[in-house]
Amino acid sequence: MHWKILSTEYLSNHPYFTARKDVCEMPDGTLVPSYFVVELPPTVCAMAMTEEGEVILVKQYRHPVGEVLTEIPGGFADEGEDAATAIARELLEETGYEFTQIDEVGKVAGNPGVLSGYTHLFLATGGKKVNAQSLDAHEQIDIHLVPVEEVRSMLQRNEFSQALHVSCMLYAFQKLDSKEK
Repeated sequence: MHWKILSTEYLSNHPYFTARKDVCEMPDGTLVPSYFVVELPPTVCAMAMTEEGEVILVKQYRHPVGEVLTEIPGGFADEGEDAATAIARELLEETGYEFTQIDEVGKVAGNPGVLSGYTHLFLATGGKKVNAQSLDAHEQIDIHLVPVEEVRSMLQRNEFSQALHVSCMLYAFQKLDSKEK
C-alpha cells in the first residue's frame, strides 16, 4: 500500500511550516501528480496535575481561529529532542511547574492526510511550582488550576476545541481511572 515518491518540490521551508508537493506512484502504477504535505516537527502535550490534584489549564489566543482557547500545556519538540524531554521543558516554560511523574499515554496524528508528524500525549502528576513562566516572545499564557473532576465535566461538555488536547485528556483520564481500580 505504500506509495513511491518520484519527486518532491518544497514550496515553503520554515521550522514550523514546511510545505512540499510530491509526485507519487501508487502500487498499481497509478500516478499521483501532486500530493501536498505540510511537514511539522513532533509536538507534545500533557494533562498536568499539581501535587494537590488540580489540573493545570492554560488560556491563550490562537490566531488561526481568532479565539482565546482553554487548553493543556504543550508545544513543539526541539530538533533532536525526545518527547519526554520536550514535554518536561514545555511544562516548565509554560507553567513554571516540575513533575514527579510523567507518563506517555498515547501518540496521535493530527491530520495525516495533509500533516506529517505526531503529537505525543502525556499525563504529568505531582506538579510543584518551581519557577515563573518563561514564555516565547509571541506567547501570552494564563494559567488556571482546576479540580480534576471539573476538567472531566468540561471535557464532557465539549469545552475544549484543540482536538489533540482532547485526545490527550481522554487517554490521561483512562490511565487515571485504571489506577483507581
